Amino acid sequence: MLTLPIVLLPFGSERLLTEGLTAGADKGCSHRPATQQGTMTQSRGDHRLMENTRFTDGRVPHPGIRDMFETPRRWQAYLDVEAALALVEAELGIIPVEAAKAIAEAADVDRLDQDRVRREMDRTSHPMMPLVVELSRAVGEEHGGWVHWGATTQNITQTGDLIVLRRAFDVIVSQVGRLLRVAADLADEHAETFMAGRTHGQHALPITFGFKAAAWADELIRHADRLEQLQPRLFVAMTGGAAGTFASLGELGPDVQQAVANRLHLGSMAIPGRSIVDHLAEYVLVLGLLATTGAKIGLEIYTLMATEVGELEEPVPAGTVGSSTMPHKRNPQLAQDVMNISAEIRALVPLALEGAIVGHEGDHAPALLERATRQSSILTGDLLERVHLILDNLGVHADRMRSNVDTSGGLITSEAVMLRLGGFIGRQAAHDVVYDVAQAVVVRGGTFAAHLARNPRVREHLSHGELDTLLEPSGLTGLSAQLARQGASRARERAASLAEGARHTT
Repeated sequence: MLTLPIVLLPFGSERLLTEGLTAGADKGCSHRPATQQGTMTQSRGDHRLMENTRFTDGRVPHPGIRDMFETPRRWQAYLDVEAALALVEAELGIIPVEAAKAIAEAADVDRLDQDRVRREMDRTSHPMMPLVVELSRAVGEEHGGWVHWGATTQNITQTGDLIVLRRAFDVIVSQVGRLLRVAADLADEHAETFMAGRTHGQHALPITFGFKAAAWADELIRHADRLEQLQPRLFVAMTGGAAGTFASLGELGPDVQQAVANRLHLGSMAIPGRSIVDHLAEYVLVLGLLATTGAKIGLEIYTLMATEVGELEEPVPAGTVGSSTMPHKRNPQLAQDVMNISAEIRALVPLALEGAIVGHEGDHAPALLERATRQSSILTGDLLERVHLILDNLGVHADRMRSNVDTSGGLITSEAVMLRLGGFIGRQAAHDVVYDVAQAVVVRGGTFAAHLARNPRVREHLSHGELDTLLEPSGLTGLSAQLARQGASRARERAASLAEGARHTT
């Protein structure tokens, strides 16, 4: 008898196992291995984190974040840190000025033998020393011995990776701003587009679609706030040396770190301990929250695009195929992408928290955290691009929204009837009366209006005219339209402030 192992996955991660086979298309019974389907791979040769993995990639704009993390670009960031360190140390009289100039001039990844660096990394099993040796060789014998003076590997890699991460961060912030604008447009345009509000998947009270879009924007505003508040904690230089105590630089150590930070347009760690990486974990947690909102929007589109509902539709360009055997299919491919990518990002949150548990004054745990920040950045860019594409081209079927309100036979107005009747007999008594009437509609059929009209306690207190008014659902949306327009205004203001902040940082 064949026994299969049991695999425990984070909540929502079951989507990851089927993404390549089922997301957005009915592909028959393909059982190719996941690596052939295009799941996450890492090439040992060029250290690429992930290849393009989704069959929708051809119609989704590329945010460019994946390319930022290519190995040569990361190495260049490390070289930028080495150059800044050398120049600062020369200014403070720690190393010769001519050595610093030579190091800064040679700190160009295109001047290095990158293949030799990779071979040496394989041989030495070290992520930084081969690059230091190669830089020293490029600098030359006279000055090469001053490379990496007073620094340790994590000083260079963590600071350099933050330089790269800041570029990805800027893209993500820009994407959030674009999403705020398109959500605001939806909230404004559909401030009075009448639809059923739903709780627990059932009709609740009438709302407007603009109110729903404003709720999405409201969450995005808080994500923008979190990203903005995180920025000064996240982007900090660290040059404290082997144990984070400035032992090799002495009293000049803090000045070196501050000056390096200034050159690289970063903040400076108050205590440059190698075990302090909570700010990196916080970044992944913030992206996890952002991804949660993305999944919420994706799930909403997916649900409201169902054939039986038909209220919304993500863009389905001409020629898009939903099934190899059912020609009629118009599948919510992008919405499913969003939910799947969100699951991947959220699954990185516990990984980031694990990576923040560092032993003593430093160990290899931050490497785990670095991978989590890299992956979450790339995935977040892919997710936000898809959410924007959906919302910017969303089909809103107002007629279907209106007709779906009536599918409950008027029950969506039960609260209004209960409260009006409660003014005469008390709220709880009215709840009991309207509850019995509502259950009769569901069990025996008929309309809510007809059953109310036959109930003696209702007839005693409410006239036919009052019932007709109470049973008109379009008058029961509360402040939906007002809240939608207010939410749109706040979203536009926040998007404008993000754009203004981006101009100040460039």
